[in-house]
Amino acid sequence: MKTKDKTTTTDFKMPKMGESITEGTIINWLVAVGDEFEEGDVLVEVATDKVDNEIPAPFSGRVAEILCDTNEVVEVGTSIARLELAEVGNTDEIKKQLVISSPNTSAKANKGNKASGKSTTKKTEQKSSSSKNYSIPSNQNTFISPLVNQIARKEHISYEELARIKGTGKDGRLRKSDIYQYLEEGRPAQFAQPVAPIDEEAFRLPKIKLDKGTGEIVAMDRMRQMIADHMVYSKHTSPHVTAYVEADLTDLVNWRTANKQEFQEKHGERLTFTPLIIQAVAKAIQEFPMINVSVDGTNIIVKKEINIGMATALPSGNLIVPVVKNADQKSLLQIAKDVNQLSAKARENNLGGDDIKGSTFTISNVGTFGSLMGTPIINQPEAAILATGIIKKRAEVMERPEGDSIEIRQMMYLSLSFDHRIVDGYLGGSFLRRIADHLENFEQEQV
Repeated sequence: MKTKDKTTTTDFKMPKMGESITEGTIINWLVAVGDEFEEGDVLVEVATDKVDNEIPAPFSGRVAEILCDTNEVVEVGTSIARLELAEVGNTDEIKKQLVISSPNTSAKANKGNKASGKSTTKKTEQKSSSSKNYSIPSNQNTFISPLVNQIARKEHISYEELARIKGTGKDGRLRKSDIYQYLEEGRPAQFAQPVAPIDEEAFRLPKIKLDKGTGEIVAMDRMRQMIADHMVYSKHTSPHVTAYVEADLTDLVNWRTANKQEFQEKHGERLTFTPLIIQAVAKAIQEFPMINVSVDGTNIIVKKEINIGMATALPSGNLIVPVVKNADQKSLLQIAKDVNQLSAKARENNLGGDDIKGSTFTISNVGTFGSLMGTPIINQPEAAILATGIIKKRAEVMERPEGDSIEIRQMMYLSLSFDHRIVDGYLGGSFLRRIADHLENFEQEQV
């Protein structure tokens, strides 16, 4: 007897794409509803921070429904699509193993309407428009009657949205009439965001109309928008102070010049200045652990791990910060391997989520661009960031036992921006000077 084909439908959820990653932004669907795919085919591209990830299909099948739109930010574990898996024979056992989430989110409601042929664009625009000035009530009554719960599920209203609806029943309970009245109004609280109370003493930017001129309009790409947000947030959060020292790197430059070829032939790794700087910074952090911190309200979190981020330019011109983990526990060779690997990934746009997570201190090598020095912006939630300038030959007065002399030396400016809430001038200046000392007196027996 011929077995009849059956179809199993399951949720396709936002996967966890790295340690400490809790959400991702959908940047591109490569399939549409009704498309068939094979196991391993890329279904969607998801961005986490500044890294783009391709999410493959877990099995072969067909796209039944897409639940989340492009540019939507989705938490890990949230259903973003529903996929059909064609199976032969009894699928009861398979269904038991599949976790089907309840359709009570606004994203599912919108997608469900699209699938049934209903036009939601106009209604969504009306809701979004009316949501902007919507005063969100705080429904403290958490009791939801079975009838209200049934209506909410049918209309795809989440519990979060229910809490925004004003109840007219006893003790503020929601009634059936409250839900239907809310639906008649076009669900004004569906996309509304809570408005924080106005602090009369808080500083607010003055509303000044500036003539920004005319010219070609170039829209920021997604990464540039994220960088802009992070930089503005950092300047508004941390009172920045920048300290400067200069270091005589003549011995270090001469040693690297004499040993870089041997280092590469022996270990198969390029020896740039970056591993040497990271090594010096890791040593200085061990001596000044209060630099390796972040702020949580009125608490200071002193990090146990020393993870050094290194600002790196992408082919697009944007910057990203891959991280050398546990730099204090690694030899110069191990650090060089990490630096070379991370730099190669950045050039190829192939960095993963874990590659840019967990930084506790950041280095920005502005000397790469020919800059003499820089005033870097702190990479939140860190407490400080180091900028290293170009290594430049200069005439310096050298104190010798036989007397002073003028010599050609390899000099570099170091600048440290630090958060003055938790790092004072003494700590910041001492830490910066110690980095310079380690660079000037580095260990030469490391080939």
